[in-house]
Amino acid sequence: MALISLEDLDGLDDEQLDNDITDNPEPMEEDDRLLRHWQAVASTHQVSVPPEMTGPIQEMTRNSQQKEQVPFAIVSRHEKMGEVQYEERVYPAGNWACVTRGEELYEQSISMAFMKLMRFICKDNSAGRYLGMTVPVVSNILMMEDGKTFQKDVQTAYFLPAEFQSNPPLPSDPDITIVHQEPIRIIARPFFGTTTEETVTRQIEQLWEIVGMSDDLRRDSYMVAVYENPGVPSRRNEIWFVRRHL
Repeated sequence: MALISLEDLDGLDDEQLDNDITDNPEPMEEDDRLLRHWQAVASTHQVSVPPEMTGPIQEMTRNSQQKEQVPFAIVSRHEKMGEVQYEERVYPAGNWACVTRGEELYEQSISMAFMKLMRFICKDNSAGRYLGMTVPVVSNILMMEDGKTFQKDVQTAYFLPAEFQSNPPLPSDPDITIVHQEPIRIIARPFFGTTTEETVTRQIEQLWEIVGMSDDLRRDSYMVAVYENPGVPSRRNEIWFVRRHL
């Protein structure tokens, strides 16, 4: 996911934050330090983090080690020389909070969407409370007719924690919709590092080389699942191919 997302949360330790402000000798409050760190990270993808994000950033940083896994069942696992090539899974039906953005860059779309989701997770909802983080956060990419170029609109989705699945809190932001997704069967291949349009495109090409041609796999859309902090040199992500049938 883009560089301002749940990926930013785990690495906000004191040493990193101190390094971000070494050019400013004036003492800073902790919330200012966190905001400054996020702004520095986001600027690398031409995204600005407004001051009103301070509260959600603080809340999610405090709870960064508490993440609920989106449930799934493994259908099969394919390995080569001890390395996982891909895994086939079924994800059950469930409620997701979704935001669609169409910025100039893929990274910007995901970043802007996740800022909205952060505010929803951190009390900007009808429950009036912190909802809790789930992983992965998933981005749905639609392809142009050439099958190689990303469409501008990218949907970023956050799976509601189990506590809220039966009665989803309503978002205050009209750009966020609660969507009940039907079960899906996917092929997931892990990759490590950044998630830009360039790196994701490369992962799509590599997975097609591994699985070969299949009419049952969709070519008009792909999904990117993000699990970890961008401060981790080889952070974990996955590229998902979606089967047409369960």
